Amino acid sequence: MCNELCSIICYTLLAEVGKRESKAIDRVSARERYRALVMTASDAAVGCCSLLFWTITCIVAVPQTMADSYHVETAVGKSEPVSSKSGILNSNGSMLNHLLVGGGTATVECHSVVQLNGTQWCSFVKTTEDCKLDSGFIDYLQGAVCGFHHNLLPLAILLCAIWLIYLFVFLGTTAELFFCPNLAAIAASLKLSHNVAGVTFLALGNGAPDVFSAIAAFSDPRTANLAIGALFGAGIFVTTVVAGGVALANPFIVASRPFLRDVIFYMAAVFWTFLVLYFGRIDLGQALGYIALYVVYVLTVIISSLIYQKHKNQEPASLYSCQSETSEYQPLIGTEESKSTKSILLDSINPIDFQKWRRKRLPWKIFKCLMLPIEFFLLICIPVVDSDQEDHNWKRPLNCLQVVTGSVVCIFAFKSGYYGLLRINDQFPVWALVLLISLIIATLIFFTTKNEEPPKYHCVFSFVGFLFSTILINTVATEVVNLLRAFGIIFNLSNTVLGLTLLAWGNSVGDLFSDITLARQGYQRMAIAACFGGIIFNMLFGIGLSSLIQMPYNNYVLEIKCDGLLDWVLVGSLGLSLAMSFISIPVQRFKLGKAYGGILVSFYFIFIVVALLTEAGIIHL
Repeated sequence: MCNELCSIICYTLLAEVGKRESKAIDRVSARERYRALVMTASDAAVGCCSLLFWTITCIVAVPQTMADSYHVETAVGKSEPVSSKSGILNSNGSMLNHLLVGGGTATVECHSVVQLNGTQWCSFVKTTEDCKLDSGFIDYLQGAVCGFHHNLLPLAILLCAIWLIYLFVFLGTTAELFFCPNLAAIAASLKLSHNVAGVTFLALGNGAPDVFSAIAAFSDPRTANLAIGALFGAGIFVTTVVAGGVALANPFIVASRPFLRDVIFYMAAVFWTFLVLYFGRIDLGQALGYIALYVVYVLTVIISSLIYQKHKNQEPASLYSCQSETSEYQPLIGTEESKSTKSILLDSINPIDFQKWRRKRLPWKIFKCLMLPIEFFLLICIPVVDSDQEDHNWKRPLNCLQVVTGSVVCIFAFKSGYYGLLRINDQFPVWALVLLISLIIATLIFFTTKNEEPPKYHCVFSFVGFLFSTILINTVATEVVNLLRAFGIIFNLSNTVLGLTLLAWGNSVGDLFSDITLARQGYQRMAIAACFGGIIFNMLFGIGLSSLIQMPYNNYVLEIKCDGLLDWVLVGSLGLSLAMSFISIPVQRFKLGKAYGGILVSFYFIFIVVALLTEAGIIHL
C-alpha cells in the first residue's frame, strides 16, 4: 500500500514539474524561465519533504497493524504491554523511542508514564486512553501531574493523601451514624429475628465500606484486582492484627462452636476465591456460588442459634445497635410540645453537643471541627430512624428538608451525575423533575404530620435513609478507588498492593479500635465474633454481588487479571493464618492469650514485608 501511494505521488510531482517547465519556456524570457524553474523546484522540494514524512509515518505504522502487542520494561523489571495511540509521538520523538522497545501495538498502559521524562507526564496522561476515568468526579492523576509542576509532585501527593483520609472518614461516619441505624430500624420493622438480622442487615451495615469499595472497583476491569487485594488484605488484617489486639488487650476463652463455624466458612470462601484467581475468570455460576455459600452460612447460624437458644441470654436492645455510642446529634434542650418548628430544625442540624464539647480535650475538638462539614452535610441529606429513642428520632422539619436535599444530592451523586444531567425531550433536566417531585412530597408530609409524634409511615424514612446513604457511600467509595489507582500509577504499584495496604487499612482501622475497646470493656467474645463474622460477609458479598452487577455488561464472564506471585502470596498468607488459628486455638483449649496475640500481630508484619518485597521483584520465582 505504501509503495503504490509513493509511486502515485512521485509521478504527480514529476508531471507537475514538466508542465511548469514547458510553460516557462514558451512564455517567458531566460530570466523569467530561471524564476519559474526555482519555483517549480521549491514546490517539488516541499512535495518531496511531505512525501518523506508520510513515508516514515507509513513505515512506523505498518508494523503496528501487523502485531498485537509490544512491551515496556518497567522500573521493577516487569514487562508490560504498551500501545501506540494518539499522544505517543511528541516533538523530539523521545516518547516514541522510549515506548518502542518491542514491535507491534497494544493498548498503552498508564503505568508506562513513570518511564518518561517528568515534563512529558502531563501530555501522556491527557492523551492515553488507559489513563482516563470511566466514573468518578475528580481525575486525580491528571490533577496531580498537570495541575502541579513536576518538581511539586510530592506536594500534590501529600494533598491527595490528606483527601484520602478525609474520604475514609466520610465512609466511616456515613456507615456508622446513618447507614447502620437505618438497617437496624429496617430489621426491626420487618420483625426479623435477632440472628437473621445480625448476619444480614447488621453485617451489611458494619461491612458497608468494604462491600461498596469492592463494587466500585469491580465496575472497572482495570481496578478489579484492587477489590481482591482489599478483601484479602482486610481479611488478613482483621484475623491477625485485630484478633491479636483483642487477645493482647484482655485474654479470654473463645466460644468454641461459633469460632469453628466461622473459620470453616471463611476458609471455604478463601478457597473459592483461590479457584477464581487460578482460572482467571468469574462466570455466572461462580458468582452465584458466593451468594449461595453465604445463604448456607446464614442458615447455619439460624439453626445453631435455635439449637443452643436455651443456653444463651440475649438482650434485644444490644442486637440492633451498630456497636456505636449514643448519637450525639440530640438537641441540648429536651423536646417539648411547645417548641416551634424553627427551633426544632435549628437544634436538629446542630452537629455539636456543647456539653460533650466542654468535656473533651483540644485534639478531639480539632478533629471535630474537621468533621463538621461532613456531619452537617449528612445531617441535612439522610434521615435516620432510631428505634431506641421514644420518638424514633422524628424531626418533622428536618425530615421534610432531607427528602428534598437528599433526593437532589443523590441524583447528582449517582453515576457521577450522568442521570441527573439528562434532559427529558432535550428540554427538561432530570434533576429539576426530581426536585419538583421531592418538594411536593415534602410539602405533603409537612402539612399532614405534627412535631410532637411521628406518623404511622415513619418507618418508610428508614428505607429512604438506607437508599440515600447507599448512594453516597458508593459514590465516595468510587472516589477512593480512583484515588488509589492514581497512587498506583505514580508510584508504579500494582492494584493488589494498594488494596491489601491502603484500602484494607482504611476500611479496617475502625474495626481495630472498636473491637479492642469492646475487649477492654469485657466483651471479648463479641469482639472476636465480629472479627470473623464481618469478613465472611465482606468476602462473599463483596466479590459475589460485585461480579453479579457487572455480569450483564461483560457477557456474563468477568476476566480477572492475576498479578502473578503476589496474588498467591496474598491467598497463601490468609489461608495460612486461618489454618494456624484453626489448629492452634483448639489445641490451647480455646484460650486466646497474649502470647498467641503477639504471634498473630507478628505474622501480619511478616506478611506485609513479604508482599512488598514480592512487589519490588526481590522475591520472585
